[in-house]
Amino acid sequence: METKKIPLGFVNADKPSGLSSSVVVNKIKRLTGLPSGHMGTLDPLASGVLPVGVGNATRLFNYFLEKRKVYESEFTFGVDSDTLDSTGELVFGGSVPTAKEIEGVLSSLTGEVLQIPPKYSAKNVGGRRGYELARAGVEFELPPKKVNVYSIELLGKAQAENVYRFRIECGGGTYIRSIARDMAAALETKAVMSALRRTKSGAFEIENAVPFEHLTAENITDYIVPTEELLPFERLDFATENRIFNGIPARVDRADGEYKAYRDGIFYGIALIKDGRAKIATKLC
Repeated sequence: METKKIPLGFVNADKPSGLSSSVVVNKIKRLTGLPSGHMGTLDPLASGVLPVGVGNATRLFNYFLEKRKVYESEFTFGVDSDTLDSTGELVFGGSVPTAKEIEGVLSSLTGEVLQIPPKYSAKNVGGRRGYELARAGVEFELPPKKVNVYSIELLGKAQAENVYRFRIECGGGTYIRSIARDMAAALETKAVMSALRRTKSGAFEIENAVPFEHLTAENITDYIVPTEELLPFERLDFATENRIFNGIPARVDRADGEYKAYRDGIFYGIALIKDGRAKIATKLC
């Protein structure tokens, strides 16, 4: 495979439940022959939208950090676990609330809230991941972090009497497992996340996602969305000889902000304008 024929961009992969996010990334890396990385890991239990940057597109992750995410989840009440989901060591006990009782606490769980991440998470604790310490039996505490939970919608009961379904829209860094824990605490009981599917992550939606198992060396380029199509910035064109490409700011008659920079019509990277002077903030080619 000639890597030069692989376009720069993102694969909107539909990760199946039971696989780690790194398995998806490694397959795309192997199929493209280029460095790749995902924007926001999904736990092995979870399925759904996993945007994977191909090649230099990984340099743009910071431009997608503020994206909103949407999840469909199931919480099982009357059970607790060390991982806050159904993959951990389950301890049964606690009441099962009614739909009306759940509806009564949802407003307290939305907005800008302080959320304590699960100990079984990738959070860094003294140079080690939280899940590594938890598996080793090390006692530690994680500080609460501000997250944005825009909405929690109760969709109804699942097949089991103690399982409820939810649609949750939130900002980056939010743990759905922690919402299950905090919701149960507000109801004076216990709960774990027993299913999770991400249906939206910024510009990436489940309707346009390609199932992981469908990706092959023959079709991988068909599923790479060009980076310039995903960035919500205006276009800014420069000629090849413009000094901006040598690191010298260029005067432009445009408002301050971020722009998609083009060099003789070819997408080059991200330009930043401040006080009427533009410079290349991120080079992609």
